[in-house]
Amino acid sequence: MANKQKQFDIQLKKDAVKFCEDHPDMIHAECAAKLGVGNSTLARWKWEYKNNNNEVQFRGSGNFSSDLEKENARLRRELKNTQDALEILKKAISILGD
Repeated sequence: MANKQKQFDIQLKKDAVKFCEDHPDMIHAECAAKLGVGNSTLARWKWEYKNNNNEVQFRGSGNFSSDLEKENARLRRELKNTQDALEILKKAISILGD
């Protein structure tokens, strides 16, 4: 069974960081529990917010900071798919060749 990670949108991340800032009386773990996210996840969002000009990053498909990064990711995917197909063909040839 595949381990699917939850993906949160940028607005939810910003709201979560704001919630923590608005409730300084709550400890970090309480904020995370109230928001339904992991403690380390919330800590990462807060760190990103603080270190990226009050913006949180969104990792996911189609969200690249430049066209060059997007093209680079596409080429890496294409290369990986081609390498996988080549390995399958090599195995098939060795099986059929015997």
